[in-house]
Amino acid sequence: MSSESKDDPVFKALAHHRRREILDRLKDGPRTTGTLCEMFPQMDRCTVMQHLKVLEEADLVIARKEGRERWNHLNSLPIKHIYDRWISAYAGHALSILDRLRSDLEGQPEE
Repeated sequence: MSSESKDDPVFKALAHHRRREILDRLKDGPRTTGTLCEMFPQMDRCTVMQHLKVLEEADLVIARKEGRERWNHLNSLPIKHIYDRWISAYAGHALSILDRLRSDLEGQPEE
């Protein structure tokens, strides 16, 4: 049995700044692989495609072939799952601590 969580590929994909940049470009809508390569002139086509492969394996990008073009679509559901599982729970805890601190400070007499 593997100790790898189903979230691990998503965290791995999000760990690299170039992959996050690719996802940022896909927020505005689907883009062809060629268009993404043009948006990142500092990377060669092979490197862009390797990053896209990692994003696909994490289910963050869904690729569709249309004729000779490969369209890449953002799938934000894995990110929402991480938010629901990790971030919202910890954010709620942090807010309750801040609320308690505010109440404690408001209850103290002024000097």
